[in-house]
Amino acid sequence: MTDTRATQKTAWTGAAALLFDLDGVLTPTAVVHEQAWQELFDGYLTEAGHPDAYQESDYFDHIDGKPRFDGVRDFLTSRGISLPEGPTDDDPANTSVQGLGNRKNRIFNEIVDSRGVEPYAGSVRFIHAALELGLKLAVVSSSRNAPAVLKAAGLDGYFPVVVDGQVAAAVGLPGKPDPATFRYAAALLDVPAAGCVVVEDAVSGVQAGSAGNFRAVIGVDRGAGHQTLLDAGATFVVDDLDDLL
Repeated sequence: MTDTRATQKTAWTGAAALLFDLDGVLTPTAVVHEQAWQELFDGYLTEAGHPDAYQESDYFDHIDGKPRFDGVRDFLTSRGISLPEGPTDDDPANTSVQGLGNRKNRIFNEIVDSRGVEPYAGSVRFIHAALELGLKLAVVSSSRNAPAVLKAAGLDGYFPVVVDGQVAAAVGLPGKPDPATFRYAAALLDVPAAGCVVVEDAVSGVQAGSAGNFRAVIGVDRGAGHQTLLDAGATFVVDDLDDLL
């Protein structure tokens, strides 16, 4: 084992708890989210007659890792578009921030229902290794679909604490890049921040972990880029979690 590998292993094996993002870290549903966002905004921009089409880079630049409605707002802002907020339960057919966000959620669920969810094999091996060492585990996700995705992937039994978008809204916690949801999960596990390691693939999530005074932030590069995640505050970056075993 190289010195770098030794440092990486010590960072998580010496911790008391691991706080995992879900989409892109435990399951490849980040790809499904990307597809759902593209389908949403391709349709909306065409309907609106907007000349600046949705690009693949828009997901990482404006949406990735954020609460759904923040993603809608930030993308629209990038195009100079202002829409009414609408009620939280706005009809997905309506052209409002909440309506578009709910439309995206419907598209996402349709894709998950039709294709199912298969977790990353390396992440499952990493979970088992962490449990063997007695580490506590939590999922901290901006998605409001986290429990359903965990169940579909067969991972729900591993995580006694799940802080997702629904929980954050109910408790009144700001979303990533604010560290509040990670801190809340640590408190539910009864572990101080200094004893927790954050595991994230999104820039906003890495920024949240970096701002929260946690033991370490493991960046998982699923497309954001190693240097981008390091610049956002990752302690180190891996391509897959079984690189740490």
